[in-house]
Amino acid sequence: MSESPAFGVYIHWPFCLSKCPYCDFNSHVRRGGIDEERFAAAVAAEIAATAARIPGRTVDTIFFGGGTPSLMKPQTVGAILDAIGRHWTIAPAAEINLEANPTSVEATRFAGYRAAGVNRVSLGVQALDDPALKNLGRTHTADEALAAIAIARKNFERYSFDLIYARPGQTVAAWRAELARAIAEAAEHLSLYQLTIEPETPFYALHEAGKLVIPDDDAGRALFDATQEECARAGLPAYEVSNHARTGAECRHNLVYWRYGEYAGIGPGAHGRLLIDRVRHATATEKNPEQWLARVETHGHGLVVDDALTRDEQADEFLLMGLRLTEGIDPARFQALSGRPLDPGRVADLLGVGFVEKTRDKHLRVTPAGFPILDAVVADLAA
Repeated sequence: MSESPAFGVYIHWPFCLSKCPYCDFNSHVRRGGIDEERFAAAVAAEIAATAARIPGRTVDTIFFGGGTPSLMKPQTVGAILDAIGRHWTIAPAAEINLEANPTSVEATRFAGYRAAGVNRVSLGVQALDDPALKNLGRTHTADEALAAIAIARKNFERYSFDLIYARPGQTVAAWRAELARAIAEAAEHLSLYQLTIEPETPFYALHEAGKLVIPDDDAGRALFDATQEECARAGLPAYEVSNHARTGAECRHNLVYWRYGEYAGIGPGAHGRLLIDRVRHATATEKNPEQWLARVETHGHGLVVDDALTRDEQADEFLLMGLRLTEGIDPARFQALSGRPLDPGRVADLLGVGFVEKTRDKHLRVTPAGFPILDAVVADLAA
């Protein structure tokens, strides 16, 4: 795959029915309901403000993330897509993706999203095992998840779903069986995430208290290896450390991130990377939904971070994102971003121990042996 010049738009819808105990995303529960039309109008205003800074873009990918975007009415999704189309050109073959939870899925709403312009959905299934779902704080059952996948299959040409592994007490044999069931349901894409304990989550407190025990490093590595084996055997090889797809079925929006492309972040807590007068800016908006709303209604946008990145910062981000991909990175692009080549001694050392390799197109990529220690590989190359 070549470097992508694609431009993406990320829309963050921060509301959930409940907060999962492992989740550290910017998601919020509002028992009293929300004013959906007011938030949608603010999203449209922030799109307009962003487009004024970077006019003339052609949008290749749009991603509704969260939170739970499938809590939105299809009309709201349509209105946001219309706002994007008013200020930028949406490519005829654009990928328009929406995240959904099985608890908020039903046939008429999915059909409505399809009619609004969504052409890909990502389902937060997380497990195909009822006790595991309960332990993860999910409010759906495995059967409900399978029903949601069937609805997605009926309404969209492209769909994907997520699973979490390395759960408490999970064995390799049990995971292989669950993964086989998932592969049978997945047309062309699976996202498979190893459970991590994030600070400031209920799982973190339980883990610190010794009340939540997850597989140790050796068991986690065995589960990772089993994941790679089962997916590769089924024709869904990893194209990113946690994502598996048939060739050509990769999530194009996420490739914009991993290939260090340009994308606008819209909505509470959204991050972006914008090229303004040939300078790459890191942007972020106010995380609290109501405070973000007030900012947008007062100032036209919710920005709280708008930093011009140094060459070293860009180079570090490029490594951090690009080395997640099995296609790897182009060292020449690293040099163009940073003004210096990768340290040949460090590259040679990593080649020597088999953690990275060079491809036929002269890219540098992390090997299967290196992926479990990806952060250390990136840190070594960035030093």
